[in-house]
Amino acid sequence: MSRYRHGNAARDAHILTLRAIVAVLLLLTGGMWWGWKSAPEDLTVHNPPDLRSGSTRKWWEVPPSTVYAFTLYIWQHLNRWPANGEADYKRNLHAYSAYLTPGCQVFLDNDYKARQRRQELQGRVRGMYEIPGRGFRDDAVTIMDRDHWVVTLDLAIDEHYAGTPVRDVYVRYPIRVVRADVAPEHNPWGLQLDCFADTPQRLSVPRSGDGDGKADNAGSTEE
Repeated sequence: MSRYRHGNAARDAHILTLRAIVAVLLLLTGGMWWGWKSAPEDLTVHNPPDLRSGSTRKWWEVPPSTVYAFTLYIWQHLNRWPANGEADYKRNLHAYSAYLTPGCQVFLDNDYKARQRRQELQGRVRGMYEIPGRGFRDDAVTIMDRDHWVVTLDLAIDEHYAGTPVRDVYVRYPIRVVRADVAPEHNPWGLQLDCFADTPQRLSVPRSGDGDGKADNAGSTEE
């Protein structure tokens, strides 16, 4: 009889042990599921453009070349009016809103309204191009801190109205850029333009493309 009683006790103890193990496994599984669910689906890592040699960098570090490429790409597309500035500029501000800070969005919206009042947009065609020899360079990107930069773009502006050239100038744009990992599905760069860090300056650059070119002493601006 005692052997039977001891057998039942051993069986119950074994069952209790198995239940405790199952409970621990459930807790571990729940913890792993929560970690997997809370982990980011995408992680943006910025690689330097030249990968012929090895490179080691922190994953959150954005190379200046990437900041420059982002700024040039977005600023060019914002200011590209292929058919009619009145429609194209407005469409661009909406299409690229994810790449602008709220303050910059308001600034450019006001710029659009001011140009529209001055009748500078209707029927106007515009393009912006990087000046040959004035692309990415060491002093083109100023690192303010880990999440803020100032990018200097030297661009040529070409505008036409009814097929007639109305503007052909060189302008230096100092543009603030900030980190903004807020909506990767709409902004995979994780960066936003924060508009001008200073007043844009008209450049004096030889038409042949020779020479460095300097800001015009007259202090003329282009917004």
